[in-house]
Amino acid sequence: MSETLDRRKAEAHAAEVMSSILRAAGSWAREAPPALTPAIKAVCIRLAEMVADQRHYLAPLPEPQQAERQAALSLVAEELRSPEVTADIATDLQSLADLELRATGSWSLVSTAQAEWITTAIQFLESKAAGLPEGERPDPYWADDVVAGVIASVRAIVGVDELHARTESEFPMSDRLTDLEDDDFEEDGRPL
Repeated sequence: MSETLDRRKAEAHAAEVMSSILRAAGSWAREAPPALTPAIKAVCIRLAEMVADQRHYLAPLPEPQQAERQAALSLVAEELRSPEVTADIATDLQSLADLELRATGSWSLVSTAQAEWITTAIQFLESKAAGLPEGERPDPYWADDVVAGVIASVRAIVGVDELHARTESEFPMSDRLTDLEDDDFEEDGRPL
């Protein structure tokens, strides 16, 4: 019975996360011309899929929360790839996929892969905006703002920031960076 209850709990959590991700995509799309809505939704959905796929790399939680989180994020990643979610943005998702390195595992661990994806997402949105008539194009740097906002929204929805904070409190950065010199840190102890 508890196994069924855990599955239901994971499914409920996954449904809540999915709903929040789709609301975030819609919210960020409202800030731009309607013609850019599918492209913004594609960026949000793809990023959410990548974050959900990094479930294997997140700091572990105590059981049974760990099993529930993994099950919920597996369901979220699956749902984000489903035709119900991707049907109206399939062309934009494919265009984005053609530009990006599809290595979600490295994305979660390698900061250069994250930076490359951010650059790719910005360029993707800028190229979509460039196709609009001049009077309908968003302000300069709008794509940077949208991508930064989408990243913050998705990470908060999935709970990555809270998990990072928990990891840092359990395994302080200073314990992991023993071979750095004193001048590699800010005055407050943060790494440069």
